[in-house]
Amino acid sequence: MLKYELIPEQLIYEGLITNEDLFSPEILSEDVVLLSHEKAYWERLRDLKLSPAEIRRSGFPLSATLLERELRIAQGTINGCLEAIKIGIAFNIAGGTHHAGSNWAEGFCLLNDQAIAANYLLDRGLSKRILIIDLDVHQGNGTAEIFRNEERVFTFSMHAEKNFPFRKEQSDLDIGLDDGLSDKEYLDILRENLDKIILKHQPDFVFYLSGVDVLTTDKLGKLNLSLNGCKERDEIVLKTCKLLNLPVQVSMGGGYSPKVSDIVEAHCNTYRIAHNLYF
Repeated sequence: MLKYELIPEQLIYEGLITNEDLFSPEILSEDVVLLSHEKAYWERLRDLKLSPAEIRRSGFPLSATLLERELRIAQGTINGCLEAIKIGIAFNIAGGTHHAGSNWAEGFCLLNDQAIAANYLLDRGLSKRILIIDLDVHQGNGTAEIFRNEERVFTFSMHAEKNFPFRKEQSDLDIGLDDGLSDKEYLDILRENLDKIILKHQPDFVFYLSGVDVLTTDKLGKLNLSLNGCKERDEIVLKTCKLLNLPVQVSMGGGYSPKVSDIVEAHCNTYRIAHNLYF
């Protein structure tokens, strides 16, 4: 998508980042994939042998190039985690592939980048308790399924209830929102629940999926947030992480407004807030 080129260009133009702040990840190793995805599924995907039904569910024509992209995205999220542990926060311009479950591809997601990275941190002893905050407009069904029996990971998805995926999985906390919900109601719900979750779960690392398909301009979203409302949403999450000294990895997630400038502006707002808070 064009936004992946425009976001860093805009941030460099504004002086918020330099080329030295950007990195291109390597290809994720198979052993790390298998921390989150079933071996049989991974081998079918790796060998480009998904069934026609699986390919249709993924939303993509399957190819070696696409698979490489997914592997690099997931490795990028891991790299971001390691950077966040050092400096407090890091971003993946792509990522947010939260519809991929342990044994399925869905909704333009083949491998679940934040689930893979969370399991990497747990496996390497870099984290003991993780919170995944998923504020994309669509439920993080794949993430919920992967961690349904993992007490060390708390999955929180706040999404449009009547939107895709139409078969939901059970997160540790799901908040299904009514169509057309606007800024004040949305932000009040987020504030009320985020503090409670952190107090209950006591995470030492946070993943944040900051999809901007919550915007009123989004053609797939069904919610009614303004650009300022979306920005305030990000500020609530990132201020909380900063205040509590919780490292946070941010994956950008979805955004499908007809004007790419709306998408880029909303995503850049997330970076602007982080820059103001951390640098």
